[in-house]
Amino acid sequence: MRVGVYGAGGKVGVTVCRALMDDGGFDLVAAVDPKLAGIDMGQVLGSAAVGLIAAGGYEEFQRARAEVVVDFSEPRSSGAMLPKLAGFGISAVVGTTGFTPLELGRIKAAYGESEAACLISANFSIGAIMMIKCAELVSPYFDTIEIIELHHDEKIDAPSGTALSTASRIDEARKAASAAPLPADPTRSLRLEGARGARSDSGIAIHSVRMRGMVAHQEVIFGTRGQTLTIRHDSYDRSSFVPGVFLALRRIAGLRGFIDGFEQLIE
Repeated sequence: MRVGVYGAGGKVGVTVCRALMDDGGFDLVAAVDPKLAGIDMGQVLGSAAVGLIAAGGYEEFQRARAEVVVDFSEPRSSGAMLPKLAGFGISAVVGTTGFTPLELGRIKAAYGESEAACLISANFSIGAIMMIKCAELVSPYFDTIEIIELHHDEKIDAPSGTALSTASRIDEARKAASAAPLPADPTRSLRLEGARGARSDSGIAIHSVRMRGMVAHQEVIFGTRGQTLTIRHDSYDRSSFVPGVFLALRRIAGLRGFIDGFEQLIE
């Protein structure tokens, strides 16, 4: 499979590029990042020259005849690129989050008319997907639910896409089970604004931590009379995303249209 990487100079992009070059099942044919244009990817990966020169624009994916592009970049540039990839007939596996509704609508519309497929997922760690599925399973049996998501101090959006996805999936599971609505927050006096976190539409409190030394972590805390249950997942290294990205690459072949969430391919 001929694969390109957009955001090749980012922390996850570098990890994915290295993994693709080490895996015999994929052929890394294009690495795109405006900051790296003209640089041999070996220099970026800390190895000898590999003969793959990074490009600055997404047109390189078409020139290199990429079949799928892995995108871990930022929402503004990704939102502009993905409709173009759809027009080229190139599929995309996207870990970028923070798209506006308008950007997301354009991406969905473009791939709705394309022969290719676009998967956008907040998380490609298989463990994180299993955490969400476990949260769905137990959520109807508890009266109160809160989410704490913890990420590195360079993450620009909050709450994380994974936390928002978790809250949405819990809402769906509780509705399907006809569970009672979550109780209103009893707090009446906030000594510091934001102390109780943000609230999802159904009232799940979401707390965001940004701390140096962390990568990506989340816990979902469930409480009912006399007991609590905590489900937690930790990614200590960005290599934790690689197995999920590889699985997505293999399964997106032959698909078309827009796919919302990595869990759709697992299910």
